[in-house]
Amino acid sequence: MCWGSRVRRRSPHRRRRRRPSRQLTPAARQAVADGIPASTRRAYSADLAVFTAWCASVGRRPLPATPETVTEYAAHLTLTPSPRTGRPLAHSSIERALAAIRTAHQAANLPTPQTKGARKVLAGYRERLALTRDPVARPRRAAPATPDALRAMLAALDRTTLAGKRDAALLLGYACAARVSELAALDRADVVETEDGLVVSVYRRKLKRHDEVAVPYGANPATCPVRAARALLAALDTEGRIAGPLFVRIDRHRRIVPPMTRHGRPIGDPAGRITPTAAAAVVTRAAQAAGFEGKWTGHSLRRGFATAARRAGHTLERIGRHGGWADGSRALLGYLEEGDRWERNPVAGL
Repeated sequence: MCWGSRVRRRSPHRRRRRRPSRQLTPAARQAVADGIPASTRRAYSADLAVFTAWCASVGRRPLPATPETVTEYAAHLTLTPSPRTGRPLAHSSIERALAAIRTAHQAANLPTPQTKGARKVLAGYRERLALTRDPVARPRRAAPATPDALRAMLAALDRTTLAGKRDAALLLGYACAARVSELAALDRADVVETEDGLVVSVYRRKLKRHDEVAVPYGANPATCPVRAARALLAALDTEGRIAGPLFVRIDRHRRIVPPMTRHGRPIGDPAGRITPTAAAAVVTRAAQAAGFEGKWTGHSLRRGFATAARRAGHTLERIGRHGGWADGSRALLGYLEEGDRWERNPVAGL
């Protein structure tokens, strides 16, 4: 210390002011939340509620959480049966719970707790599941809806009805390599007919952008996505639905469902748009009607496109750009590796 310098001491009663540059306004916090998909926000909210309840039961503080609290919680989840399944959570579900805790700290403008200890707990848990051959250690992937499977699924539909035309167009939406949430969001205006086929404007939710996807005519009319879309559009015209959602709810009386209410409050889309859950159920029902076993979900369409396109000899870049996968997508690489298991087996010819 230099001679004569003055030392200013902070009064113990003086409140430390938070620097404005470290604060977020409510509008900015909402903008950050809007960047997270709604389904992810719901899952994070549920995970955080469970974490908060656990902290209350063991006398720990959820926000801000210490690294030790997060490690203890991870260990708790690996040992405690879930009320829904009666078994401890899968590794991926615990990963999501940790992500929810980190996101909650970021939203509250708090330091994110270190998760090194929790990661080690998860590494040991994953190895334990693998060594004991626990089914949880094996990821359950949706079966791919390849062209052969789609033919059988389409044959199980009554395509003379409005519901059958809708379901056929939805199944053949695999040509867009779209998620069911992206298919459900399509409006009639998003589908433009050209001489060569359709140009479909698909909003890729994960990439936060619109892609113009070209869908050509198919060689087989029964499995042609362009003809299926045209049949649906014509049926909607007959019903007077010349604008609005492409895929709509249809009741058991084969009528387009009008706006619904529950306890006097409107529920669902007022225009009658199908929900992503209902769209996924179309795939599941069609697979069951075709006699298929295994896990058939809405993701079967997207995975089936990647598998079929690879078998047809298309490159990784072309498949990824058509389907809206991010460059270097691990999910896409996984689909292609499974599709190449026999066709491009490196042992062949040795």
